[in-house]
Amino acid sequence: MSDIHFSKQTGFYRGKVRDVYFIDNNYLVMIASDRISAFDVILPKKIPFKGQVLNQIAAFMLNATKDICKNWLIATPTPNSSIGLKCEPFKIELVVRGHLTGHAWRTYQSGKRFLCGAVLPEEMIENQPFLHPIITPSTKAAEGHDEDISKEDIIAKGLATENEWQQLEKIALALFKRGKEIALKHGLILADTKYEFGKIGDEIILMDEIHTPDSSRYFYADGFDERLQRNEKQKQLSKEFVREWLIENNFMGKEGQTIPEMTDEWVNTISQRYIELFEKITGEEFVPQTVTDAELLENINNAIYSL
Repeated sequence: MSDIHFSKQTGFYRGKVRDVYFIDNNYLVMIASDRISAFDVILPKKIPFKGQVLNQIAAFMLNATKDICKNWLIATPTPNSSIGLKCEPFKIELVVRGHLTGHAWRTYQSGKRFLCGAVLPEEMIENQPFLHPIITPSTKAAEGHDEDISKEDIIAKGLATENEWQQLEKIALALFKRGKEIALKHGLILADTKYEFGKIGDEIILMDEIHTPDSSRYFYADGFDERLQRNEKQKQLSKEFVREWLIENNFMGKEGQTIPEMTDEWVNTISQRYIELFEKITGEEFVPQTVTDAELLENINNAIYSL
């Protein structure tokens, strides 16, 4: 959508799944596309209504956590777009893990017992909850793969001061606690998630999306303990099932690997899983909405004029 130009626009950035427009150097317009990425690679087919799902869940969660940390969101002019504050970003992601799953489990399986400076206890099984949530940061790469990093290296490399890190850590754990509480009300367990932060002056601002299926992993609470005791796969709502499908088809984003074919049936399955998570986490019925470029331009420009 880079051919669209908004009032007072001063720049444009195309991310893996979002198109970001800079407005008057103080604001952002973020359009959530239907693109889907895994292992830092954009997959070849779009997922219907994925952008709307992500945008509306993110708005729901940002509004539900704004008492913990000020966030960037000002308005959602269309179902798939948001407008908000432009911040100076910390070039790190704070990944909060309540369970040994996903990347942490793959690291554990390889025999390692340290992840980003966090200690992984012995004799754990897949999806087992940690005694307390751990934070495993990563660098925020503009292109290519994000890289694991420790708190010590973040401070040593000047990506955040020690005082800033302490604030970020405290906020991230409080956000995760709130996210778990919201999820449990709807029969879900927030297993892990990531947060991104920036600053305006000296104030820390929560950025981007939070607690969406692209940034988080949810397990169904019903039957979780029984499945864990039997060491069975957990029933979950997240993008992990897409990663698992890719791994089963010998793709992990590495050089020389080929993305497997995405059939129309598989694309529809992914779309339905995203919609299911929207309805589970918000308790609301999902109403699919298609927005034309003309409607997008008009609604967002009107929002910009009102700033």
